[in-house]
Amino acid sequence: MNFPRLKAPIVLVHGLFGFGRVGLGPVGLDYFLGIPHAIRAAGGRAFSAGVSPTGGVIRRAHDLAAFLDRHTPHEPAHVIAHSMGGIDARWLISRMGFAPRVLSLTTLGTPHRGTAFADWCMPRLSRLLSPLLSFLGMPDEGLGDLTTASMARFNTQVPDDPRVCYYSVAGRWPFRWANPTWHLSGPVITAAEGPNDGMVSETSARWGEWLGVWPGDHMNLANWPEPWMSRRQNDRLPEYAALLSRLRDEGN
Repeated sequence: MNFPRLKAPIVLVHGLFGFGRVGLGPVGLDYFLGIPHAIRAAGGRAFSAGVSPTGGVIRRAHDLAAFLDRHTPHEPAHVIAHSMGGIDARWLISRMGFAPRVLSLTTLGTPHRGTAFADWCMPRLSRLLSPLLSFLGMPDEGLGDLTTASMARFNTQVPDDPRVCYYSVAGRWPFRWANPTWHLSGPVITAAEGPNDGMVSETSARWGEWLGVWPGDHMNLANWPEPWMSRRQNDRLPEYAALLSRLRDEGN
């Protein structure tokens, strides 16, 4: 797979309950499975940002700002964000003055209009999840920030910046018995919003210039294979290479 080499660095931002990279040195695991390695192998620069796994948008956006200040302090970067990471990046750009530091934002399965599953979860799970996270010393705002009501407010307060190019991709997951991962969340979202990747609907994922649907579930957008008994792998390296080619060809 030939990845294009971009002059600007690429910053990858994980979603809720995610991580940047775990492990030591070359022995580790990236949230965007295999993507940073492919970018670096082509001579590019890739950084896996680590932000609060359970915090709210504002907390995570400040974590992302600190990461950019450490790793790309003197040049703008392309940001590729999965799920909630795209919401964090939008706040960073619009409300924290980082538009000159971000050339483009590409969101993958990001709930720009919230997700019906967060609506479903909040009255059912918050009483269990919040005490657990508190016991672990972790913030608990993240899920609440992704409800449809929270994101409706967010979108009135966080306009896009014309200096930044916005792109978006959605996933679509055909629910199979071999992968029960999304069998709770998927039908809830289907009933309320229509086709989805198991966590975010196609309608909610659309933002900026629409780049279409990748067949696969929510985590497959970050290049994770389908778990359980499925043999489908859906290697996303070709799609990521195409994303980078588009950024290069458009001069971003």
